[in-house]
Amino acid sequence: MRDNVSKVLIILITVALFVIVVDGMRAAAAIINPFLLAVFLSSLCAPLLYWLQRRGVPNGLGIAAIVLGLLVVALLLMIFVGRSLNTLAQQLPVYQERLADLITQTIAQLNKLGLDMTLYPLSDYVTPRKVMSLVYFGLSLFRGLFTNMFLILLLVLFILLETAGFPRKLQAAFPDMEGALGHFKSMTANVNRYMGLKTLFSLATGGCVWMLLAMIGVDFAGTWGLLAFFLNFIPAIGSIIAAIPAIIWALVQLGLPSALLTALAYLVVNIIIGNLLEPKFMGHKLGLSPLVVILSMIFWGWVLGPIGMVLSVPLTMIGKIALATSEDTRWIALMLE
Repeated sequence: MRDNVSKVLIILITVALFVIVVDGMRAAAAIINPFLLAVFLSSLCAPLLYWLQRRGVPNGLGIAAIVLGLLVVALLLMIFVGRSLNTLAQQLPVYQERLADLITQTIAQLNKLGLDMTLYPLSDYVTPRKVMSLVYFGLSLFRGLFTNMFLILLLVLFILLETAGFPRKLQAAFPDMEGALGHFKSMTANVNRYMGLKTLFSLATGGCVWMLLAMIGVDFAGTWGLLAFFLNFIPAIGSIIAAIPAIIWALVQLGLPSALLTALAYLVVNIIIGNLLEPKFMGHKLGLSPLVVILSMIFWGWVLGPIGMVLSVPLTMIGKIALATSEDTRWIALMLE
């Protein structure tokens, strides 16, 4: 009887601690997010650093070259996005007028078809200002990402400086924990592989979107491609979110046929890359069920915001591998597969 009571108390205490930790992470999301981005950015750069070391490049010089390259890329992206947002802000009034005319024409057509739109106050919910503000908000998410860019790059610098000696430190600190070190290496390899492949497929997605929208004639095609690249890291719904502002913009700028072509372009890219290529190369390597992927995206998005949604899969993979190291929690790791 006492054993059962003790187990219940342990479970209750564990749940309470989990709630406290999650609440603390939500409160400290502004501090945690730059650190997490730096860690996963470092995981992408670590293989390049090892490659440079094998070619005889000194460790300090290799790290300096990588960080300098990241800084150049970040500055170019900041300039590109900044110009796009400024141009978009200047053109918003013009496109709001076009959208207002489009909404008026749509309501008139629906009334001709016998649908009395006075009974459905659509104009109270779908206004030009609200729709265009949604488009602008989608692009302004980049500003939040670039705000902490220099802090993130500084953290990447120090993480890469520690990368070479970290396994040795673990071996010295825990000489009798060969199994834990093996799990750590497995976790690192899996996360690096996932982030590397996801980055490549996201680059392909963004590049294809850029090319196809430019062929259709949609303004800011490069910006929509960049948005598709970043949001492709969000499982399941990221590609859908990325398509919405581009389709709205094509509708307002070029009309319904071009908007349908834009939607078709996103559909083709997501089917080929998201549904065919990505599952083929990494769908069965994650060790996570599709339901767990969706639930992890919702959970980490609730805890850490958009950054949590982007990093939801690697964070869940790390948690799964950590749970698998203990006999008491291994069953939880098995349930996540």
